Amino acid sequence: MKETISIGSRIEMFTDDRLIADMRGLRLQLNRPERKEVVLTFPESWEGPQCTYFTVLQDSDSGKVRMYYRGNCSTDDSEEQVTCYAESADGIHFVKPELGLFEFNGTKRNNIVLKGVLAHNFAPFYDRSPGAESTGRYKGVAGIGNSVQTLNNQSPLYALRSEDGIRWSMLREEPVLTDGAFDSQNIAFWDVNIGKYRCYNRYFTHDRIRGIQSTVSDDFIHWGLQQRNAYAHDVPLEQFYTNATIVCPQAEHLYLSFPMRFVQERKKVEAHRHVGVNDAVLMTSRDGTTWDRTFMEGWIRPGLDERNWTDRNIMTAYGCVESDTEFSFYITEHYRFETVRLRRVAVRKHGFASVHADYAGGEFATEPVRFAGERLMLNYSTSAAGFLQVEVADESGVALDGLSFDDMLPLYGDSLQEEVRWKSGTGLRGLEDRPVRLRFRMKDADLYAFQVK
Repeated sequence: MKETISIGSRIEMFTDDRLIADMRGLRLQLNRPERKEVVLTFPESWEGPQCTYFTVLQDSDSGKVRMYYRGNCSTDDSEEQVTCYAESADGIHFVKPELGLFEFNGTKRNNIVLKGVLAHNFAPFYDRSPGAESTGRYKGVAGIGNSVQTLNNQSPLYALRSEDGIRWSMLREEPVLTDGAFDSQNIAFWDVNIGKYRCYNRYFTHDRIRGIQSTVSDDFIHWGLQQRNAYAHDVPLEQFYTNATIVCPQAEHLYLSFPMRFVQERKKVEAHRHVGVNDAVLMTSRDGTTWDRTFMEGWIRPGLDERNWTDRNIMTAYGCVESDTEFSFYITEHYRFETVRLRRVAVRKHGFASVHADYAGGEFATEPVRFAGERLMLNYSTSAAGFLQVEVADESGVALDGLSFDDMLPLYGDSLQEEVRWKSGTGLRGLEDRPVRLRFRMKDADLYAFQVK
């Protein structure tokens, strides 16, 4: 007998096959985001063509969306490197406030929040830990560029703190980590699943392949041993330049990572000085260290724009902005050009992937699951001719009375959360904590996620 999976009242997406027992005539499908508007350009003297390593924080207290990014970076050992700040009420229309904190080219009329070598890749986060108030509700990590590492013969990562997300100071003068390659974007956050801080960062293999590793901490100062991301044995090794790892909003038991995949040996634009082309991929995890790569294909391709076929483009910013119907992410375009810009891309809420049915249709069944709730809610979409039906069965696959396909009218339409109704009107009442299988019948439809409430 299969082990019963406890799903409680969580939103369960189909970014992996963890819940799927069998499937006929259907397939798991990666859903690429929709390219939206350019939200930021960088014409100021303290910004420039190497603006990158973006972080976006949705501040529930103030209602602001806060954006941080590297500005000027003439060389990676320059003390004139800066971290800049912009803010928005909706994640679309951003302003760059004059903060008056740091001088650049003789003026403090700028949006700089950090200056010096630590601005090379500074990445902040909003600390959700219970004790955050005592050390600063905003924290961040900062590595230094490769030239500084070579001079100092070490690769340090430093911890910073702030009360307001604008004025930053060192949490301590010494580095908190030294066992990684910290010269790209390093991601840290409070992991609600384990009640510890987690930091994702980069390492190099012996043959200089870039990979992702992580470590955890109770206090943001003392960190454990690094654990390299683990993948299935048949997953080919690819170069990941950054990771942009988050826990999924409203489904925090799932980790999402959006690495910038670096194909170093390719060069599409011959006139461009640097080698390498990039795209963004999506991978998921249920424990933060073992990663599923059901979808090996690109999540975001460079597209028709030639300037996105040069090195270090299509880098996904760290962070996600949530609205009523979609998640917003942000990608770097035109890196190293004077037209460098940040573009928003949008994903249906919890619609990163789906069980997809073409016109011929098909069925799939879950593993035995145990839930907490009485109402089965679906995030789904059909064509005008498509439909979706659900049957509830016992562990052996026998439909329960009143909850079979025949007891349910076909569901059609498009909804982020629509309740499944059987003719009996009882819903899932009385089935809490009882192992059952859910069987879905679909035609010309996508099922993105489900939840029992």
